Amino acid sequence: MRNLIQSISCLLLALTFGVAGAQQPLVNYVNTLQGTNSNWGLSYGNVYPTIALPFPVHSWSPQTGKNGDGWKYTYDAKTIRGFQQVHQCSPWMGDYGVFSLMPVSGSLKVKEEARQAAFSHDNEIAKPSYYKVKFDNGVTTEISPTERAAHMRFDFPKDESFIIFDGYTKFCEVEIIPKKRMLVGYVTNGIFIPKEFKNHFIIQFDQPFVKFGTWSAAGDSLFVDRSFQKGEKCGAFIQFKKGARVQAKIASSYISPEQALRNLQTELGGYKTFEATRDAANAVWNGLLSRVKVEGGSEGDKATFYSCLFRANLFSHKFYDIKANGDPYYFSPYDGKIYDGYMYTDNGFWDTFRAQFPLSNLLHPTMQGRYMQSLLDAQRQAGFFPTWSNPGMSGVMIGNHAISLLTDAWMKGIRTFDPEKVLKAYLHEATNKGPWGGSNGREGHQYWFSLGYIPYKEVSESGAKSLEYAYDDWCAYQLAKVTGHKFYEQIFKRQIYNYKNVFDTTVGFVRGRDKEGNWVPEDFDPVEWGDPFTEGNPWQWSWSVFHDIHGLMKLMGGKDRFNAKLDSLFTAPNTVKFGSYKQEIHEMREMVLQGLGQYAHGNEPVQHAAYLYNYSGQPWKSQRQLRTIMKKIYNAGPSGFPGDEDQGETSSWYVLSALGLYAVCPGTDQYVIGSPAFQKITITFENGKQFEIRAKNNSDSNVYVRSVKLNGSVYHKNWISYHDIVKGGVLELEMDSQPNKKRGTSADAAPFSVSLHD
Repeated sequence: MRNLIQSISCLLLALTFGVAGAQQPLVNYVNTLQGTNSNWGLSYGNVYPTIALPFPVHSWSPQTGKNGDGWKYTYDAKTIRGFQQVHQCSPWMGDYGVFSLMPVSGSLKVKEEARQAAFSHDNEIAKPSYYKVKFDNGVTTEISPTERAAHMRFDFPKDESFIIFDGYTKFCEVEIIPKKRMLVGYVTNGIFIPKEFKNHFIIQFDQPFVKFGTWSAAGDSLFVDRSFQKGEKCGAFIQFKKGARVQAKIASSYISPEQALRNLQTELGGYKTFEATRDAANAVWNGLLSRVKVEGGSEGDKATFYSCLFRANLFSHKFYDIKANGDPYYFSPYDGKIYDGYMYTDNGFWDTFRAQFPLSNLLHPTMQGRYMQSLLDAQRQAGFFPTWSNPGMSGVMIGNHAISLLTDAWMKGIRTFDPEKVLKAYLHEATNKGPWGGSNGREGHQYWFSLGYIPYKEVSESGAKSLEYAYDDWCAYQLAKVTGHKFYEQIFKRQIYNYKNVFDTTVGFVRGRDKEGNWVPEDFDPVEWGDPFTEGNPWQWSWSVFHDIHGLMKLMGGKDRFNAKLDSLFTAPNTVKFGSYKQEIHEMREMVLQGLGQYAHGNEPVQHAAYLYNYSGQPWKSQRQLRTIMKKIYNAGPSGFPGDEDQGETSSWYVLSALGLYAVCPGTDQYVIGSPAFQKITITFENGKQFEIRAKNNSDSNVYVRSVKLNGSVYHKNWISYHDIVKGGVLELEMDSQPNKKRGTSADAAPFSVSLHD
């Protein structure tokens, strides 16, 4: 089935783009259906066809799943039951602040199962700035977005014409104002929301109402001519003249109804037509996508690249509004109060510290500066740094990776925050446990500072947490060291090598260890998933020492044994033992389907592993393996991702890797060199400077880097600094079908490892 869907997608792309090489607006390359062929048991992205501007407050999506289902839109669905305002960053987390509109033709139907309408992908256009679908019943829906609003247009056949407003699964208050052709109100739904949370909405229609009414109890009770309704699972309906063309301008705010109206006027007031809104959204996306211009490669390669670049620029969501005087302010998702300034949310840092934030540090340093300060603001309001906000604190996943974001930003010259305040807050983070899940504060912190590792069975996922705490403490140490804070430097220096305490040299893998120091379980098997590891096994987790690959290499017995082990990661039988999960989880199945040994690219812990030959004197193996991964498990179709897309992480991995760059160790200023996927790439930065990556003779067979020059001078290192990139220049790589086994092999060519460079 996957191959059939990919073949159809490639055919559609060819029909869309026409002759290879023809110039297209870059937004045309984006397919927002990429990754939508997903379900609970198997993820090819677990995303919905997002209609949004970059890093929006609100996104929009057609809804094929029932209300409350995290799988909002699945590619194999045959019907749509609504068009939602969405904020969901993962189906596993659920959504919040949701409401929807649905056009209904013929008789009035408000229940979601009754109102759903059949459609075909042949009658669907799915772009970031424009979505259109014509239902089998003849009704057409179109949507174009702004940051805090959307413009919708509904075309009805010559029959009774209704629009249904659905307040979703929890509390809703809705008022119909016929004289003003408006719906106003608010919804309160979501898991990780403060009690004060409300999403205030205003919907302005351009056509008069023929009839109207409300409904409650998920549609079991219908009230004709009633203009006000509140309660759980309630909504409203509006009838228009037969065969109407109806436009709706929709805006909302977490702050107040007045701010929702201001958002409507500010963001949509200047667009007299739907086409004007669509053209403005197109211009925003074309402007952003053109900042990373790729040349060479197939049209399909470009579609994959720009579809991934689109996904990489959606999360985190802005969570602030703009006052009448132009200043930002926000409702805090942490304490429910109103503050001046910027706030961002809907992101799980366990996923995104690895690639999404290092990519944004290149493309969006101004936003990143605001974001870093907002992390300190969130910490002040909640008592701890966020780890996965949705929109408030959840504590999902493991580690304390806000410190990675902050240190990485600082090392790359983004210095909008006080590092002493960060270090003080992080010390609190590392020595306390908060109330919101395993990553809120530090679970097992007493063991960490007394034993030097998290003991097996005393704390769940102990091995994984030991590895991630060591990296996070190195980030704090790094920030303290470069900013001259000796007190914090000495505190965190003691833990940066603690990863060694969970590496068993007798078996050559990381593993669990009890509080007496014994390796457990005794019947160790590196293909067994789960406790003491998170969504993976020792094969994948043994490489998670981002800050000290050289030290890891020594534990494995030196370069030769390290390289042999790394070779085996990609060639070992892709056997799975369920371990503590007791059943197959989707990450296991995805690893098997990818056919890359024990390398499980669908989940984050191992995504950097293909770059590690750059540390061990065999960079050509990284070059070959990276191009294999990009070509084999990514495409622009509905099965286009190798697992959960995870708030731009998996797409950012592809974007950076296609550029030939990757930040193996966020918290340094280094991007490790891989193998670019295109012959020429031009990155335009916020300040207008440009960095060109030229890959001469690049092709599907010429994946090896024969030589490198930086601004005309021979360059022997396997990494390049952030500052050399953003000041502009040219990185020239000569590509070949045969590896150059002499370039990049010396010790001084290797990227940063703390045990070598400290």
